[in-house]
Amino acid sequence: MTSRDISAVNEERHCPECGSGRLVWDYQVSEVVCVVCGFVVDGNIVDEGPEWRAFDEEEWEKKARAGAPLRFTIHDKGLSTNIDKRDRDAYGKSVASAQKDQLYRIRRWQKLARVADSTERNLAFALSEVAKTAENLSLPPNIVETAALIYRKSLKKNLIRGRSMKGMSAAALYIACRQCGQVRTLDDIAVASNLTKKTVSRSYRILAEELNYTVPLSRPMQHVLKLSNHLEIGGKACEIAQDILKAAADLKLTSGRSPRGIAAAALYVAAVLWGEQVTQREISQAAHITEVTIRNRYKELTEHLTFTTTL
Repeated sequence: MTSRDISAVNEERHCPECGSGRLVWDYQVSEVVCVVCGFVVDGNIVDEGPEWRAFDEEEWEKKARAGAPLRFTIHDKGLSTNIDKRDRDAYGKSVASAQKDQLYRIRRWQKLARVADSTERNLAFALSEVAKTAENLSLPPNIVETAALIYRKSLKKNLIRGRSMKGMSAAALYIACRQCGQVRTLDDIAVASNLTKKTVSRSYRILAEELNYTVPLSRPMQHVLKLSNHLEIGGKACEIAQDILKAAADLKLTSGRSPRGIAAAALYVAAVLWGEQVTQREISQAAHITEVTIRNRYKELTEHLTFTTTL
């Protein structure tokens, strides 16, 4: 018996003879053996691994036969087939002209079969809208997958009937951004999806209530990073703003305040301390809030905190 044929010691099961939890799986002889007393706990195990050997990752991928993983961003989860548009056979040779018409008909019927009913058409259209909006916002694939899963749940609960598919898909993407920690506001989602903020917010409330989603609140730190990137403010000013927010959180100054407002005020204070040329109007436009909000939060910070250039 070699170490390659034996799995790691398992502590969950126990030997019925001595009670020890030190068991090994010997796939070469299909046995589970106790290390302490040598008792054969199970003599008919199945090796669920591949029957071939691979010595590097490239060889492993070449020999794998499981296929691509399921993807919620595709309406059929990637389980359907595609017929190539090129009129060539398996050997790469051009097919006869008499067979081209037959291939065209097969290709057409296969395309219709992929979207068999109205539910499939609804899902295909909505997921394409999710993908386009996510591309406009440069969102990572994990958020797109999460949004697709949320939309599938809403479709299963029949929440889409009588409502805007684009609005519900945009709302699903907004919830996915909040769940995955990506700072995207309703205004950002509305602009990227070419909808009004009212439409997206209405659809968001429906999904959050009907699907019982507890959407986490965004943190001021996340808004600082987003605003500093948008306004091209230096990293040192961004660090100072984060220190200001930590001090404000310790004094409970962030409780009951808009994360965008307190983040914008902290970034403005940090920019002034570090000598960055940025105005309240520029920050308010980037954060989609009013200058009055920034001034109010700025006043609260300056009243309770002491600022120095050595923060």
